[in-house]
Amino acid sequence: MSTHEREITVPVDLCRPDGTLAPAAVGWSRRPLHRCRIPGWGRTKRWEYWCVTTPTHVVALTVSDLDYLALNSIYVLEFGSAVREFERTAIVPGGFGVRLPDTIAGAPDPGSPPLVVGPPRPAGGRVRIEIRPEGSGTRLRARCRGPRGLPVEVDLLVAMPAGHETLSVVVPWDERRFQYTSKHTARPASGTVRIGREVLEFCDGAWGTLDHGRGRWPRSVAWNWGAASGRTDGRTVGLQFGGRWTRGTGTTENAVCVDGRISKIGQELEWRWSRADHLAPWSIRSPGTAQVDLVFTPFHNRSARTDIGLLANRTDQCFGHYTGSIRTDDGELIAVDRLLGWAEDVRMRW
Repeated sequence: MSTHEREITVPVDLCRPDGTLAPAAVGWSRRPLHRCRIPGWGRTKRWEYWCVTTPTHVVALTVSDLDYLALNSIYVLEFGSAVREFERTAIVPGGFGVRLPDTIAGAPDPGSPPLVVGPPRPAGGRVRIEIRPEGSGTRLRARCRGPRGLPVEVDLLVAMPAGHETLSVVVPWDERRFQYTSKHTARPASGTVRIGREVLEFCDGAWGTLDHGRGRWPRSVAWNWGAASGRTDGRTVGLQFGGRWTRGTGTTENAVCVDGRISKIGQELEWRWSRADHLAPWSIRSPGTAQVDLVFTPFHNRSARTDIGLLANRTDQCFGHYTGSIRTDDGELIAVDRLLGWAEDVRMRW
């Protein structure tokens, strides 16, 4: 099943010289091709979000620049018989010292620069995050003070297998409000996370997901995002689903990746969940087709509420498992059995 959306196959500028959206940038690609220089200041959002999952742990790193401030965070979740959760977020007024590149930070492509924020030895509420290219992958390092003042150190390598396809897409609300995102799923990961003297090994069954974003946003937005990676039905599968904020734009953030090959979904998906109980099962389907037919069963809600003047945020990011089926562009039906990932419900003013 093919999409109506235009596939971009050559490098393209995201913006015109005056900072408005370039018409040629609207579309999607199987690898990052957009040059994301956004001239001017104000309402520009830039971030790199990495999440690495294992059957027992989640580690997420965020570096973001919102023009008027930066938010950089380290998040660790341990689940199973016991639950341990920790998050450290450093707020940088004015975003001083946080400058994200126009390309994906730390990508294994020529010319992709590293990204380093925070002091080498962070104390108090500060964090250190490094995103660097290494071989054919991306090295993620982070450091902060964790529970009871214990040092937390992250050192992970997220591989990029040869020929592995990703989803890059532009969401065009209008010529002055737009979003470019590059979503990577099903990238194998390895390394360690140290909490005090305890060392968590990330090896078989560890997967990295990237959310790279550059754009200029409306004052208030709301969205759904779902993602998952792993082995199921004898295949390596990555799920990437978006919702709500793409309606009416002619573009979606929906795709499935099977054994490194993207099948783009141009249809808006039908999301059903309970705002009264985010831990109740969610349903994500493609109306009228069998391309996506999934139930997401959460086991943990990373709930965040922020209101610091210009920035207000209500986030419910639920971690859990996807079960059901997906269909590729070739018509192959893939059974999805407890694929680990997340689904989120976000309302933001920033």
